[in-house]
Amino acid sequence: MKYYLYNSLANNGIRPAVAPGTELVDAVGMDYPAYLAKLAPEDEVVLVGGDGTVNYFVNAVKGVEIKNNIYLLGSGTGNDFLNDIGKKPGEEVLLNPYLTNLPTVYVNGMEKLFINNMGFGIDGYCCEVADQIKEKNPQEKIDYTGIAIKGLLFHFKPCRAEVTVDGVKHLFENVWIAPTMKGKFYGGGMQMAPDQDRFSGKVTAVVYHSRSKLKALMTFPSIFKGEHTSKTDMVSIFTGNEIRVRFDRPCAAQIDGETVLNVMEYTAVQPK
Repeated sequence: MKYYLYNSLANNGIRPAVAPGTELVDAVGMDYPAYLAKLAPEDEVVLVGGDGTVNYFVNAVKGVEIKNNIYLLGSGTGNDFLNDIGKKPGEEVLLNPYLTNLPTVYVNGMEKLFINNMGFGIDGYCCEVADQIKEKNPQEKIDYTGIAIKGLLFHFKPCRAEVTVDGVKHLFENVWIAPTMKGKFYGGGMQMAPDQDRFSGKVTAVVYHSRSKLKALMTFPSIFKGEHTSKTDMVSIFTGNEIRVRFDRPCAAQIDGETVLNVMEYTAVQPK
């Protein structure tokens, strides 16, 4: 049997259409380890959703041996994971090869796996503002690019940052973005780390820094094509297994799009 797990609280509660002979299951409040334990070895599970759905699943089953085929039927808005593996929303993608050897981020007393990135800086600010908009009007379409541009121009103030990669410290002034990337994409299509390989056994830290607000704004669109990496005077890239980023003041951060408020530092660890 193939089971399609969906979130009835998302997408205005619309039930996805599934083929005859399969079963649609509302996964809200589900105990994933207990649910998987009851399945027959030949049963298959399809997660209906996007990056947040996959992130929730991998953290819910952390430490559990997965014996069934798990698929993703992409129906999210950002779909950065699908972009990274060269797939499109609407097709079922086997997740099992991507569910192991994931990095862990330690932040504000939390410990979480992530599939795409741990973001810190204006990307966290964008998620914070988006959450505020959704709270006021859940139906409003979020323009993350517009939020980022307004943040660059008016609202977000760059930080002084200490970035430690496998024990080696690097200091930066006027940092706008400092994510650690498991995949290439984040923010709904921005190719932040175009050379990152999720099977490499390492993660990539990208530090976007500029004293000039105008220069930071003018270079920002190039991130969508991964062309910002040529701006070596304002983009610094590091690869490693343990990356620690500390800002000089609290900022919002995000883990695969989930907002974390009042963050001063995080540590991301990729198992070797």
